[in-house]
Amino acid sequence: MPGTPTGPPSVPPGGAGPGGPEKGPGPEPGGPWWRSVPRIAAIAITVAAAVVLIVVFTRPGGGGTASAGEIVRDPVNSAGEHPFTPPSTDKAPSEDPPAPPARNLSGSEAGVYGGTQQTASCNVEKQIGYLAADPAKNSAFASVLGIGPAQVPGYLRGLTPLRLNYDTRVTNHGYENGGPTTYQSVLQAGTAVLVDNHGVPRVRCACGNPLKPPVEQGNVRLTGPTWSGFQPTKIVQVQPSVTVINVFIVYDPYRDDWFARKHGDQYGRHDKKVPPPPVTRPPSSPSPNTSSPSPGETSQSPCPPQPPGSPCPPSSPSSPETPSSGSTTPESSSASSSSASTSTSASTSTSASTSTSASALTLAPESSVSSS
Repeated sequence: MPGTPTGPPSVPPGGAGPGGPEKGPGPEPGGPWWRSVPRIAAIAITVAAAVVLIVVFTRPGGGGTASAGEIVRDPVNSAGEHPFTPPSTDKAPSEDPPAPPARNLSGSEAGVYGGTQQTASCNVEKQIGYLAADPAKNSAFASVLGIGPAQVPGYLRGLTPLRLNYDTRVTNHGYENGGPTTYQSVLQAGTAVLVDNHGVPRVRCACGNPLKPPVEQGNVRLTGPTWSGFQPTKIVQVQPSVTVINVFIVYDPYRDDWFARKHGDQYGRHDKKVPPPPVTRPPSSPSPNTSSPSPGETSQSPCPPQPPGSPCPPSSPSSPETPSSGSTTPESSSASSSSASTSTSASTSTSASTSTSASALTLAPESSVSSS
């Protein structure tokens, strides 16, 4: 009886084993090194292509993440390169931005926002419809604001449609390749926005982009189209109020008047005309000298909230008053006094060029700004 084979079945020379593919010609192990050059070249090309894509998709103003230190100017009616949605607002006239009373303004302060009485600057239901029609965009929108996709309609209905009264710094977000992108921007005065109950702009209505407060920058460079009257010294940042805002005191530039709008009023149906807010005055000086300050001196108090483009009224010898914020909470007086302490004289900055020293253009917490 023959013995059991002790080794594997023999394979014909150049053939394949049972069920195995036939081996083709190829380099022998330990063969010449130049035979691996094509494979190395293919890997190098793939890496180079990946680097190019990263550069392209992170260009500022192109819907990608802006380069560090760049701030993109977004004109009032521009949708940008990669908007989330079509506009949910009518076009607004472009006007020269006024000089702000301070660089950092509380969202509860009177006159931070403007609008037209009994007219909404944004169509909230249209914005909801745009996002609902595209679940991917709706999810990306929700992720920026830290809410769930199903919460977007209720979130938007809880915001207040207003317009920026000043050129304002924000963190902007576009939509590209199925996800949100991020860049720092300046929104032109007059831009229609949806504002939350702490006075922070959260949606830009010309493009549906979600907004967040600006982030700290070092030395920055402004890019993008400019507009009449633009000056880095007029850029403001809106700080969230400490407590919830129930009523906004809004300036109506078309009627040169003031009105109160309840937070969350989508249509402005409950707007009510109100008198101009009182203003803060420094104690009158005992000196009879009324001449202009000598060189090197600056005003002791910035211009308080006034209709955009209006000069500061003359000082009053009466005791100081506190501006009304329109909030039904006690935050208004503390927010106003805080903004006054951080303000600077706008009159000493109006002649500044778009490329100036850090001290003249501090945008808290930025250190300097230059234009391109």
